[in-house]
Amino acid sequence: MPYIPHTSEDTQAMLGLIGASSIDELFREIPENLRVKPGALNLPPALDEHKLMAHLTEIAAKNIDMTKVTCFLGAGVYDRYVPATVGAVISRGEFLTSYTPYQPEASQGYLQAIYEFQSMIAEIYGMEIANASMYDGATSMAEAAIMATGIKNRDRVTISETVHPHYRQVLDTYCWSMGIEVVTVPAQNGLAGDMSTVESACVIVQYPNFFGGIEDLARAKADADKSGAMFIVVSDPVASSLLKPPGDFGADIVVGEGQPLGVAMGLGGPMVGLFACKKELIRNIPGRIVGRTKELHGDKPGFVMTLRTREQDIRREKATSNICTNEALMALANTVYMMALGKNGLTKVATSSVRNTQYAIQQLTAAGGKLKFTGKVFGEFVLSLPKNATEVRDALLKKGILAGLPLGSYYQGMDNDLLVAVTEVRSKDQIDHFAQSLKEVLA
Repeated sequence: MPYIPHTSEDTQAMLGLIGASSIDELFREIPENLRVKPGALNLPPALDEHKLMAHLTEIAAKNIDMTKVTCFLGAGVYDRYVPATVGAVISRGEFLTSYTPYQPEASQGYLQAIYEFQSMIAEIYGMEIANASMYDGATSMAEAAIMATGIKNRDRVTISETVHPHYRQVLDTYCWSMGIEVVTVPAQNGLAGDMSTVESACVIVQYPNFFGGIEDLARAKADADKSGAMFIVVSDPVASSLLKPPGDFGADIVVGEGQPLGVAMGLGGPMVGLFACKKELIRNIPGRIVGRTKELHGDKPGFVMTLRTREQDIRREKATSNICTNEALMALANTVYMMALGKNGLTKVATSSVRNTQYAIQQLTAAGGKLKFTGKVFGEFVLSLPKNATEVRDALLKKGILAGLPLGSYYQGMDNDLLVAVTEVRSKDQIDHFAQSLKEVLA
């Protein structure tokens, strides 16, 4: 066992100390027929460190990364520019090793960072309070729905088909385990249909939605009010810096994915869930809230964990949620990113994305594609093709273009439709190359 530093003598000494005669005896509870016999895995011979690194480098070279292709794939994870200051700050040892700040006297910097994160997320979404981050956007939405069923004492949730399919799958899993019915309202021309169903705990829409369409939140809020349901919005924080924020439409809870705010794409993660709501709901929220206070003697400000709804020191049966660990390091990345850009900078990112998107629509439709839906979009749109979208994507990949997400496996009858994302980092030359390559592939 060349990768394990212990000698046979070391192993026997450790076994003797705990009173075991062999390593197999440590796992005696596992039935014999379930144990892997020596040699059964048919592993190749062990390599020395140099050869092992060369082998792993060879394997890694087979992966397609963003240095080899131009990315037009979004669908919830976006290729946005991450300023160098983000990595410089979050790689500091005091942040990398920080966990739950139970002792405020020893965690003031960490607690302040979380407090600033909450403050900025609440402002972006136009809400009164935000918590100290969730696992990701999908679980944040599911937690919001479960929270609504408890507040309204109803066992039904209504969600638009235009919400991200993965988010809806997570919601189905959460609700199935709790006996809650999920009603999915079909889309109409790429936007949410009539959401005014009877006796739902909440109505959920996405803004902009999965197709990039900008939903009419005023109408969705009115639909929620008709049935006395809470109004939950899944919102892109970058878009909310340019569009009217969900809070201005009377949203009760706003959730979202913080990955676009300074977190690299990294094979689909890491993620950070955003969760904001009205102040009156503070006792029902999942996760944690960090608050600002003053010292007992003097006016020096201090930061404390004001509320945590499920921790080791709280009776589990009284918890509002079972979520415990937050995504503090990624939330810190969000905080550094937002502070580095500021209000004007974040708005410029959103504005550049809109301009690039409109140019891409113009060029790709001229190259043989067709817009699937006619409504206004932000950063993403559905392109209908005269060929199967998966085949087109694969052909474009050979030309160095990660073209987007084929929608056939998510929506019936959309085999020829491609979801294309365009961020602030896409250049005119890259979009032109995409259009020219698409024209060649379609020909």
